Amino acid sequence: MFQTFLKKLKIIFTDRQLVMRILFIFAIFIVFRALTAIPVPGVNAGQLAQFLNNNAFFGFLNIFSGGGLTSLSIVLLGVGPFITSSIIMQLLTLMVPSLKELYHESGEMGRRQFNQYSRYLTVLLAIVQGAALLAVLAKQAIVPGFGSMQMYINIVIVVGGAFLMMWLGELISEFGIGNGVSIIIFAGIVSRIPNDVNQALFAYDPSQLPLYIGFVVLAVLIIFGVVMITEAERLVPVTYAKQQARSGYITTSTSTHIPLRMNQAGVMPIIFALSILMFPKLIATALIGAHHAWISAIGTAVTNFLSNQLYYGILYFILVFVFTYFYTAVTFDAESMSNQLQKNGAFIPNVRPGVPTAEYIGGIMTRITFFGGLFLAVIAVLPQLFQGVSGNQNLAIGGTALLIVVSVIIDLLNKLSAQASMSEY
Repeated sequence: MFQTFLKKLKIIFTDRQLVMRILFIFAIFIVFRALTAIPVPGVNAGQLAQFLNNNAFFGFLNIFSGGGLTSLSIVLLGVGPFITSSIIMQLLTLMVPSLKELYHESGEMGRRQFNQYSRYLTVLLAIVQGAALLAVLAKQAIVPGFGSMQMYINIVIVVGGAFLMMWLGELISEFGIGNGVSIIIFAGIVSRIPNDVNQALFAYDPSQLPLYIGFVVLAVLIIFGVVMITEAERLVPVTYAKQQARSGYITTSTSTHIPLRMNQAGVMPIIFALSILMFPKLIATALIGAHHAWISAIGTAVTNFLSNQLYYGILYFILVFVFTYFYTAVTFDAESMSNQLQKNGAFIPNVRPGVPTAEYIGGIMTRITFFGGLFLAVIAVLPQLFQGVSGNQNLAIGGTALLIVVSVIIDLLNKLSAQASMSEY
């Protein structure tokens, strides 16, 4: 196995095209990190640091901005607006037949038009999110408030930054390897690791050594579990019927299998759920203190509800579980798979071709997705559970960051392995 790994590694680094794709991703990383170091004009750095230390919610926003919120950079919105736009557009495909036809049946041109609509919506959402975020920061005297020309200039800057992040993600998807949005979020999380480790060491208490040892052991087991569930597959047996070749010989029937992944949706349900949770809270926080009392009351009620760790954890758990089914339904087409099997003269033993095959495959996917979604939801809320049991806020096992990092690494390794196999043959 180790020799196979070394062989594929050698192929990767001798394939010029593959090396260029890898170097392209690193080049985007450098551009991305440089952008996170450029602050918007008029920032009160001291007030910003104090505000971020006392507000856990903006720590979640940092995941999408890759640390850009820490310095209030021009890309402080990150890929959040683009992700929210993608969720809305995919939801609309389930409700608007014309959009569904454009996305699934109109070929490459239809898919491009659909993506163009997503970009338009991204700009609109970036304006709303950017204005709301800057309004919240203006109340803390971190940036200039509404009424000043600088505030409107800053809104234009952060909207442009969000669009730039979306473009960088699309460039990675096209000229790099893997999903560009996931890789950008991954880069932001990895860039925060040295600072997080430093904070954990600073808060180290020798009297809690058994707790730290247990934390490390449990963390290793959880990472192992994430890898196992991510790679888990349900093999569906398939038989190819006897066929007569052009030479007149009749080929014997062959048996193989279709691998159905337990976690077909990957890390996207986590990203979707977090984006949906952050958007209303950001808007609600901006509405607190509005001129109209009833608007301010709504903002306060929503903020208080989402600030409650119990309610937040339950809602987060449900959203991750639901989005696992939703994203699987969008990306996995049992009917198309059934048609392809029938066209190629293949069938599942004891299952009739056509609609019965599609229902059989769909039923299996529904059952295994239940366990995949349940696992993702548990891992997502595990940090809150562990902090509540241990009472130590510096230790958090699992969660969004771990799932994204592990899933992106596995996806990249699988794609690199596939590219290496293609180069070999």
